[in-house]
Amino acid sequence: MAPVLRPGRPEDLPRLTEIYNHFVRTSGATFDVEEQSVALRQSWFDAHAATGPHRLLVAEEAGAVLGWSSSGPLRPRPAYARSVETSVYLDPAATGRGFGTLLGTALLDALAAEDLHRAFAVVAVPNDASEALHRRLGYRHVGTWSEAGYKLGRWWDVRWYERALP
Repeated sequence: MAPVLRPGRPEDLPRLTEIYNHFVRTSGATFDVEEQSVALRQSWFDAHAATGPHRLLVAEEAGAVLGWSSSGPLRPRPAYARSVETSVYLDPAATGRGFGTLLGTALLDALAAEDLHRAFAVVAVPNDASEALHRRLGYRHVGTWSEAGYKLGRWWDVRWYERALP
């Protein structure tokens, strides 16, 4: 069965939180260090819409949510409004099946209709799969912050990627 890509719905939030918490517990993919409750993730969810620059797309297969892609503000100051930060998170069991590329491509296609100039992605390294995904999506590495975050008993470098929009 082919995956369905659609805007996120409120009933997705528990599953999206479950997927996110896997990365909170196990990796540098997010710099959150404590698992998030659905209530804590609600404001993140509410910041996205079916249209506009801040989107949330969900991949679903056979009724099961496998992951998402999202765009949100790059920074809080007004001059950043035409730039977004993008993310892709997948259930670990769904990796290697092309869902990340599908979600990332669908998100970028949706953002092409918006008044945006750049998409940025932040990747804590090492994360070969995420870096390869972003390169496939047309992002290019533009800089590295060394030892930018401390999590799971170690320091993490962060690589910044950018892509022109549309």
